[in-house]
Amino acid sequence: MLGKTAGGLYWMFRFLERAENTARLLEAGFRIALTRSTDAEAEWKSVIITLAAQQGFEAKYDTYDSTHVINYLLRDADNPSSILSVVNAARDNARLVRTALTSEVWMSVNETWMQLSDILKHQVREVDLPDVLAAIRQQTALVRGALNGTMLRTDVYRFCQVGIHIERIDNTARIIDVKYYSLLPATSIVGGRLDNVQWETLLRSVSAHRSFRWAVDEGFTGPAIANFLILDTRLPRSLIFCSKEIVSNLAFIEQAYGERAICHDQADKLLQRFSNREISTIFEEGLHEFIGSVLGDTANLGYQIEKDYRFNI
Repeated sequence: MLGKTAGGLYWMFRFLERAENTARLLEAGFRIALTRSTDAEAEWKSVIITLAAQQGFEAKYDTYDSTHVINYLLRDADNPSSILSVVNAARDNARLVRTALTSEVWMSVNETWMQLSDILKHQVREVDLPDVLAAIRQQTALVRGALNGTMLRTDVYRFCQVGIHIERIDNTARIIDVKYYSLLPATSIVGGRLDNVQWETLLRSVSAHRSFRWAVDEGFTGPAIANFLILDTRLPRSLIFCSKEIVSNLAFIEQAYGERAICHDQADKLLQRFSNREISTIFEEGLHEFIGSVLGDTANLGYQIEKDYRFNI
Protein backbone atom coordinates (compact mmCIF):
# COMPACT_ATOMS: atom_id res chain seq x y z
CA MET A 1 0.00 0.00 0.00
CA LEU A 2 1.21 3.51 -0.76
CA GLY A 3 2.18 5.56 2.27
CA LYS A 4 -0.31 8.30 1.38
CA THR A 5 -3.13 5.76 1.23
CA ALA A 6 -2.17 4.33 4.63
CA GLY A 7 -1.99 7.85 6.04
CA GLY A 8 -5.37 8.79 4.58
CA LEU A 9 -7.03 5.78 6.17
CA TYR A 10 -5.32 6.36 9.51
CA TRP A 11 -6.21 10.05 9.67
CA MET A 12 -9.73 9.64 8.33
CA PHE A 13 -10.62 7.52 11.34
CA ARG A 14 -8.58 9.57 13.79
CA PHE A 15 -10.61 12.62 12.76
CA LEU A 16 -13.94 10.80 13.01
CA GLU A 17 -13.00 9.47 16.44
CA ARG A 18 -12.01 13.00 17.48
CA ALA A 19 -15.41 14.32 16.41
CA GLU A 20 -17.20 11.71 18.52
CA ASN A 21 -14.92 12.25 21.51
CA THR A 22 -15.53 16.00 21.40
CA ALA A 23 -19.28 15.44 21.26
CA ARG A 24 -19.17 13.12 24.28
CA LEU A 25 -17.06 15.55 26.28
CA LEU A 26 -19.37 18.45 25.40
CA GLU A 27 -22.35 16.38 26.53
CA ALA A 28 -20.73 15.65 29.89
CA GLY A 29 -19.75 19.30 30.32
CA PHE A 30 -23.27 20.42 29.47
CA ARG A 31 -24.77 17.94 31.93
CA ILE A 32 -22.70 19.08 34.91
CA ALA A 33 -22.86 22.78 33.97
CA LEU A 34 -26.63 22.56 34.38
CA THR A 35 -26.15 21.45 37.99
CA ARG A 36 -23.54 24.12 38.79
CA SER A 37 -25.44 27.37 38.61
CA THR A 38 -22.70 29.14 40.59
CA ASP A 39 -19.68 27.87 38.65
CA ALA A 40 -20.82 26.60 35.25
CA GLU A 41 -18.03 28.58 33.57
CA ALA A 42 -15.39 26.44 35.31
CA GLU A 43 -16.92 23.30 33.81
CA TRP A 44 -16.91 24.77 30.30
CA LYS A 45 -13.29 25.79 30.79
CA SER A 46 -12.36 22.24 31.80
CA VAL A 47 -13.83 20.98 28.52
CA ILE A 48 -11.63 23.40 26.55
CA ILE A 49 -8.54 22.42 28.58
CA THR A 50 -9.19 18.71 28.09
CA LEU A 51 -9.30 19.18 24.33
CA ALA A 52 -6.03 21.19 24.37
CA ALA A 53 -7.89 24.14 22.85
CA GLN A 54 -7.26 26.75 25.54
CA GLN A 55 -4.74 28.87 23.61
CA GLY A 56 -6.89 29.16 20.50
CA PHE A 57 -10.07 29.79 22.46
CA GLU A 58 -8.59 32.53 24.64
CA ALA A 59 -7.21 34.25 21.55
CA LYS A 60 -10.83 34.81 20.48
CA TYR A 61 -12.81 35.06 23.71
CA ASP A 62 -12.37 36.65 27.13
CA THR A 63 -14.82 34.44 29.03
CA TYR A 64 -15.83 30.79 29.01
CA ASP A 65 -19.42 31.53 28.16
CA SER A 66 -21.38 28.40 27.18
CA THR A 67 -22.34 29.82 23.78
CA HIS A 68 -18.71 30.61 22.94
CA VAL A 69 -17.45 27.19 24.03
CA ILE A 70 -20.20 25.26 22.25
CA ASN A 71 -19.75 26.99 18.94
CA TYR A 72 -15.95 27.06 19.13
CA LEU A 73 -15.86 23.29 19.57
CA LEU A 74 -18.68 22.49 17.18
CA ARG A 75 -18.28 24.76 14.16
CA ASP A 76 -15.54 27.39 14.43
CA ALA A 77 -13.43 27.38 11.24
CA ASP A 78 -10.52 28.90 13.19
CA ASN A 79 -10.41 25.80 15.40
CA PRO A 80 -8.76 22.93 13.46
CA SER A 81 -10.18 20.46 15.97
CA SER A 82 -13.77 21.70 15.89
CA ILE A 83 -16.20 18.96 14.93
CA LEU A 84 -17.01 20.63 11.60
CA SER A 85 -13.28 21.02 10.83
CA VAL A 86 -12.38 17.39 11.61
CA VAL A 87 -15.39 15.99 9.73
CA ASN A 88 -14.32 18.03 6.70
CA ALA A 89 -10.80 16.65 7.11
CA ALA A 90 -12.14 13.09 7.44
CA ARG A 91 -14.10 13.43 4.19
CA ASP A 92 -11.07 14.89 2.39
CA ASN A 93 -9.04 11.87 3.47
CA ALA A 94 -11.85 9.52 2.47
CA ARG A 95 -11.85 11.03 -1.01
CA LEU A 96 -8.08 10.51 -1.18
CA VAL A 97 -8.41 6.80 -0.38
CA ARG A 98 -11.85 6.16 -1.91
CA THR A 99 -10.66 3.22 -4.03
CA ALA A 100 -9.51 1.44 -0.85
CA LEU A 101 -12.94 1.76 0.81
CA THR A 102 -16.15 -0.16 0.29
CA SER A 103 -19.00 1.88 -1.16
CA GLU A 104 -20.79 1.62 2.19
CA VAL A 105 -17.91 3.21 4.09
CA TRP A 106 -17.51 6.01 1.55
CA MET A 107 -21.25 6.71 1.49
CA SER A 108 -21.45 6.79 5.30
CA VAL A 109 -18.53 9.25 5.52
CA ASN A 110 -20.04 11.44 2.81
CA GLU A 111 -23.46 11.34 4.46
CA THR A 112 -21.89 12.26 7.79
CA TRP A 113 -20.22 15.26 6.17
CA MET A 114 -23.46 16.39 4.48
CA GLN A 115 -25.61 15.92 7.58
CA LEU A 116 -23.25 17.66 9.97
CA SER A 117 -22.45 20.47 7.54
CA ASP A 118 -26.17 21.20 7.44
CA ILE A 119 -26.71 20.86 11.20
CA LEU A 120 -23.72 23.06 12.03
CA LYS A 121 -24.41 25.66 9.34
CA HIS A 122 -25.75 28.07 11.95
CA GLN A 123 -24.84 28.85 15.54
CA VAL A 124 -26.05 26.14 17.90
CA ARG A 125 -28.24 27.26 20.77
CA GLU A 126 -27.72 25.65 24.15
CA VAL A 127 -31.28 24.32 24.12
CA ASP A 128 -30.54 22.46 20.86
CA LEU A 129 -27.20 21.05 21.98
CA PRO A 130 -28.39 17.58 23.15
CA ASP A 131 -30.03 16.85 19.78
CA VAL A 132 -27.00 18.09 17.85
CA LEU A 133 -24.59 15.98 19.90
CA ALA A 134 -26.82 12.92 19.50
CA ALA A 135 -26.74 13.39 15.71
CA ILE A 136 -22.94 13.63 15.74
CA ARG A 137 -22.59 10.43 17.76
CA GLN A 138 -25.09 8.63 15.53
CA GLN A 139 -23.33 9.62 12.31
CA THR A 140 -19.87 8.62 13.47
CA ALA A 141 -21.28 5.32 14.73
CA LEU A 142 -22.72 4.66 11.26
CA VAL A 143 -19.28 5.07 9.70
CA ARG A 144 -17.70 2.74 12.24
CA GLY A 145 -20.50 0.21 11.65
CA ALA A 146 -19.90 0.32 7.90
CA LEU A 147 -16.18 -0.19 8.50
CA ASN A 148 -16.68 -3.22 10.76
CA GLY A 149 -19.49 -4.69 8.67
CA THR A 150 -18.13 -4.40 5.13
CA MET A 151 -14.33 -4.08 5.05
CA LEU A 152 -11.99 -7.00 4.46
CA ARG A 153 -9.62 -7.57 7.39
CA THR A 154 -6.57 -6.49 5.40
CA ASP A 155 -3.94 -3.83 6.02
CA VAL A 156 -6.54 -1.22 4.95
CA TYR A 157 -8.80 -2.15 7.86
CA ARG A 158 -5.83 -2.35 10.25
CA PHE A 159 -4.61 1.18 9.55
CA CYS A 160 -8.15 2.43 10.20
CA GLN A 161 -8.21 0.63 13.54
CA VAL A 162 -4.80 1.95 14.56
CA GLY A 163 -6.02 5.50 13.88
CA ILE A 164 -9.16 4.96 15.95
CA HIS A 165 -7.31 3.63 18.98
CA ILE A 166 -4.41 6.09 18.91
CA GLU A 167 -6.99 8.88 19.05
CA ARG A 168 -9.07 7.10 21.68
CA ILE A 169 -6.21 6.41 24.10
CA ASP A 170 -5.13 10.05 23.82
CA ASN A 171 -8.66 11.26 24.56
CA THR A 172 -9.23 9.02 27.59
CA ALA A 173 -5.82 9.89 29.03
CA ARG A 174 -6.48 13.64 28.65
CA ILE A 175 -9.83 13.37 30.39
CA ILE A 176 -8.30 11.49 33.33
CA ASP A 177 -5.47 14.00 33.64
CA VAL A 178 -7.63 17.12 33.47
CA LYS A 179 -10.00 15.65 36.06
CA TYR A 180 -7.37 15.89 38.78
CA TYR A 181 -5.60 19.05 37.70
CA SER A 182 -8.37 21.28 36.39
CA LEU A 183 -11.67 20.09 37.80
CA LEU A 184 -10.65 19.79 41.43
CA PRO A 185 -10.34 23.23 43.03
CA ALA A 186 -8.31 21.94 45.98
CA THR A 187 -6.49 18.76 46.90
CA SER A 188 -8.23 18.78 50.27
CA ILE A 189 -11.46 17.50 48.72
CA VAL A 190 -9.94 14.49 46.96
CA GLY A 191 -12.03 11.51 48.01
CA GLY A 192 -14.93 13.68 49.13
CA ARG A 193 -18.41 14.04 47.70
CA LEU A 194 -17.42 16.61 45.06
CA ASP A 195 -14.48 14.43 44.00
CA ASN A 196 -16.76 11.44 43.48
CA VAL A 197 -19.30 13.49 41.52
CA GLN A 198 -16.51 14.56 39.18
CA TRP A 199 -15.35 10.98 38.73
CA GLU A 200 -18.91 10.13 37.66
CA THR A 201 -18.75 13.01 35.18
CA LEU A 202 -15.50 11.59 33.87
CA LEU A 203 -17.23 8.25 33.24
CA ARG A 204 -19.97 10.00 31.30
CA SER A 205 -17.30 11.73 29.18
CA VAL A 206 -16.24 8.36 27.79
CA SER A 207 -19.74 6.82 27.80
CA ALA A 208 -18.79 4.40 30.55
CA HIS A 209 -21.17 5.37 33.36
CA ARG A 210 -23.62 2.50 32.90
CA SER A 211 -20.83 0.06 32.01
CA PHE A 212 -19.11 0.85 35.30
CA ARG A 213 -22.28 0.08 37.23
CA TRP A 214 -22.60 -3.25 35.41
CA ALA A 215 -18.96 -4.30 35.67
CA VAL A 216 -17.70 -2.99 39.02
CA ASP A 217 -19.03 -3.89 42.46
CA GLU A 218 -17.39 -0.93 44.20
CA GLY A 219 -19.03 2.47 44.44
CA PHE A 220 -18.13 5.62 42.53
CA THR A 221 -14.71 6.16 44.10
CA GLY A 222 -11.62 7.61 42.47
CA PRO A 223 -9.48 4.44 42.62
CA ALA A 224 -12.28 2.18 41.32
CA ILE A 225 -13.06 4.46 38.40
CA ALA A 226 -9.41 5.09 37.60
CA ASN A 227 -8.82 1.33 37.55
CA PHE A 228 -11.79 0.90 35.20
CA LEU A 229 -10.60 3.59 32.78
CA ILE A 230 -6.93 2.61 32.82
CA LEU A 231 -6.63 -1.13 33.48
CA ASP A 232 -9.95 -2.83 32.70
CA THR A 233 -9.62 -4.87 29.48
CA ARG A 234 -13.42 -5.06 29.07
CA LEU A 235 -13.90 -1.33 28.49
CA PRO A 236 -13.34 -0.36 24.82
CA ARG A 237 -12.09 3.10 25.77
CA SER A 238 -9.75 2.08 28.59
CA LEU A 239 -6.06 2.75 28.12
CA ILE A 240 -5.12 -0.92 28.25
CA PHE A 241 -7.85 -1.95 25.78
CA CYS A 242 -6.80 0.70 23.26
CA SER A 243 -3.15 -0.23 23.70
CA LYS A 244 -3.93 -3.89 23.05
CA GLU A 245 -5.81 -2.98 19.89
CA ILE A 246 -2.90 -0.89 18.62
CA VAL A 247 -0.45 -3.74 19.24
CA SER A 248 -2.64 -6.40 17.61
CA ASN A 249 -3.38 -4.34 14.50
CA LEU A 250 0.25 -3.32 14.06
CA ALA A 251 1.20 -6.99 14.46
CA PHE A 252 -1.09 -7.86 11.54
CA ILE A 253 0.55 -5.13 9.44
CA GLU A 254 3.98 -6.43 10.43
CA GLN A 255 3.05 -9.93 9.28
CA ALA A 256 1.46 -8.69 6.05
CA TYR A 257 4.49 -6.57 5.11
CA GLY A 258 7.08 -9.04 6.38
CA GLU A 259 9.05 -6.47 8.35
CA ARG A 260 9.07 -5.05 11.86
CA ALA A 261 9.37 -1.29 12.33
CA ILE A 262 10.33 0.89 15.29
CA CYS A 263 6.67 1.69 16.00
CA HIS A 264 5.99 -1.97 16.84
CA ASP A 265 8.51 -1.88 19.67
CA GLN A 266 7.07 1.42 20.91
CA ALA A 267 3.54 -0.02 20.90
CA ASP A 268 4.72 -3.05 22.87
CA LYS A 269 6.36 -0.80 25.46
CA LEU A 270 3.19 1.26 25.77
CA LEU A 271 1.16 -1.87 26.46
CA GLN A 272 3.71 -2.96 29.07
CA ARG A 273 2.94 0.26 30.97
CA PHE A 274 -0.51 -1.20 31.79
CA SER A 275 0.11 -4.94 31.91
CA ASN A 276 0.10 -6.64 35.33
CA ARG A 277 -0.38 -3.31 37.13
CA GLU A 278 -2.42 -2.47 40.20
CA ILE A 279 -4.10 0.92 40.34
CA SER A 280 -2.54 1.51 43.76
CA THR A 281 0.95 1.48 42.22
CA ILE A 282 -0.13 4.07 39.65
CA PHE A 283 -1.44 6.37 42.38
CA GLU A 284 1.82 5.86 44.27
CA GLU A 285 3.76 6.81 41.16
CA GLY A 286 1.50 9.84 40.74
CA LEU A 287 -1.54 9.77 38.49
CA HIS A 288 -0.65 13.03 36.77
CA GLU A 289 2.92 11.90 36.12
CA PHE A 290 1.78 8.49 34.87
CA ILE A 291 -0.84 9.90 32.50
CA GLY A 292 1.54 12.60 31.29
CA SER A 293 4.08 9.97 30.29
CA VAL A 294 1.35 7.93 28.57
CA LEU A 295 0.32 10.98 26.56
CA GLY A 296 3.93 11.56 25.56
CA ASP A 297 4.44 7.92 24.58
CA THR A 298 1.21 7.93 22.56
CA ALA A 299 2.20 11.09 20.68
CA ASN A 300 5.62 9.62 19.91
CA LEU A 301 4.03 6.38 18.76
CA GLY A 302 1.70 8.24 16.40
CA TYR A 303 4.63 10.16 14.95
CA GLN A 304 6.68 6.98 14.52
CA ILE A 305 3.81 5.19 12.74
CA GLU A 306 3.64 8.06 10.25
CA LYS A 307 7.39 7.91 9.75
CA ASP A 308 7.71 4.11 9.49
CA TYR A 309 4.90 3.79 6.95
CA ARG A 310 5.81 6.95 5.04
CA PHE A 311 2.43 8.66 5.23
CA ASN A 312 3.78 11.78 3.52
CA ILE A 313 5.32 9.97 0.54
